Amino acid sequence: MSSVYDLLPANGIPPAHIHRDVPMSTCTTFRIGGPADCLVDISSVNELQTVLAFIRTHGLPFIVIGNGSNLLVRDGGIRGVVIRLSSLFSSISEAAQFTPSRSSGSFIRADAGVSLSALAQFAATHGLDGLAPLSGIPGTLGGAVLMNAGAYGGEIGELISEVSAVSTETGELVTFPGHQLTFSYRNSSFMSMPHIITSATLFLSPGDPDRIRARMQELSVQRREKQPLSLPSAGSTFKRPQGAFAAKLIDDCGLRGFRIGQAQISEKHCGFIVNLGNATAAEILTLIDYVRDVVFKQTGFTLEPEIRIVGENTTRPGGNAL
Repeated sequence: MSSVYDLLPANGIPPAHIHRDVPMSTCTTFRIGGPADCLVDISSVNELQTVLAFIRTHGLPFIVIGNGSNLLVRDGGIRGVVIRLSSLFSSISEAAQFTPSRSSGSFIRADAGVSLSALAQFAATHGLDGLAPLSGIPGTLGGAVLMNAGAYGGEIGELISEVSAVSTETGELVTFPGHQLTFSYRNSSFMSMPHIITSATLFLSPGDPDRIRARMQELSVQRREKQPLSLPSAGSTFKRPQGAFAAKLIDDCGLRGFRIGQAQISEKHCGFIVNLGNATAAEILTLIDYVRDVVFKQTGFTLEPEIRIVGENTTRPGGNAL
């Protein structure tokens, strides 16, 4: 059955970048989620602007994803278009034209789809420090800037010099100086702006490449020892409540290892909900609600999900044709 999505190639989008009825379980680190009507891999700003124009013309719903590392897609999947900025949109360069003296630091510019691990490796190779704490986060730069990702005392918002983004309303490419943006715990100005982040420029301090890599390796070992990296998850499930730590609250409530179906509070780190193999989004969401209820009743703290939850609870009758 033909649909509006069949018109995308005629609008200048390479057919190889267009995917129909994509199981979102293949696009998220949770390995959970029903099918998306249409997923488009973006390889350039122009391509993104073209897709957004198509979406506006046809009145289609859409969401934007990167590596799917902080995402839970409901079992009914996603209606409309999933715009994915990942490996096809991931160039990195040292922004020499903006670089001050080597003694004070340097700028690097990267597309939104570059992985934080690749960005950190690039910086280390060029003797630039500041990204080591973020090097083990399995997400992309765009998602990291959007939610001000952080770990081990560092947040990406502290490094931002400027961010470029495309308006979803007009298609215009706009560059925002860092001082005009607000970053807070797991939040940024972009959370409430109708823009899609396309690139960011970061200012990093000079450092010894060997020492930077050693620090990255040290933090990698810590993650493997403390986090359930062998099982699918979306990272930390809950935000840190003021005055407490989510993982400790959950553990103190006796929920370590508690499970609903194939969804489980990690036995290794209570801040993670893991997929034991065939978990459904419904099981994950039921477990999230249960944990929040127990923690509130026992401690008075309200846990807020850190993960992004999208999609439909049930598949729409009649298939995907629009």
